[in-house]
Amino acid sequence: MWSIISVLVENKPGVLFKITNLFRSRNYNIDSISVGITENPEVSRMTITTEADEKQLNQILKQLDKLIDTLEVKLLDEKKSVYRELVMMKLKVSKPTDIKEITDLANAFKCDVHDVRKSSIIIEITATPDRVSALVDLVKGYGILEMARTGICALARGGYENES
Repeated sequence: MWSIISVLVENKPGVLFKITNLFRSRNYNIDSISVGITENPEVSRMTITTEADEKQLNQILKQLDKLIDTLEVKLLDEKKSVYRELVMMKLKVSKPTDIKEITDLANAFKCDVHDVRKSSIIIEITATPDRVSALVDLVKGYGILEMARTGICALARGGYENES
C-alpha cells in the first residue's frame, strides 16, 4: 500500500543520509522524499512516500523511530491529511495553436504558465499525485522535454491530537 510518512528530525548534517540509508539497507524503496526546515530552525520535516505492505511499513516506522536524530515519526492518513506535489514541465510547442491548447489545459488544472517561447512552454502545477498524473497524461502528446518534481509535502489536518 502507498503510504505517507512524516518524520521530524534534528536539522543537522548527515540526517538525510541516515534516513535514506535505513531504507536502502532494508531494501525498501522511497517513492518521493521532501525535506525542509520547520517553524523551528533546529528541526526539519521529512515527508517520505513509499510502497510497502503492513508488516514492512511497521518495520520502517519502528526503525525510523529508533534513530537518534529522529524526534517524531507519524504515518499520515490520506483522508486526514493535506498533501501536494509541485511539478514543473517544459513542453514542446510544434505549431502556434499548441500554445493556446496547452494554456487552456493549464488553466483547467489551475497551473501557472511560465516562459512561453516559440518552441517550448513551461507549466507549473501544485496538486495531489493523481491530479498531476492526469495532467501528465494529457500533455504527453505535445512532448515533455523536461520535468522536475519536488516530492510530496504533507501535514495532518487539524491543530491538535484531540481535534477532529
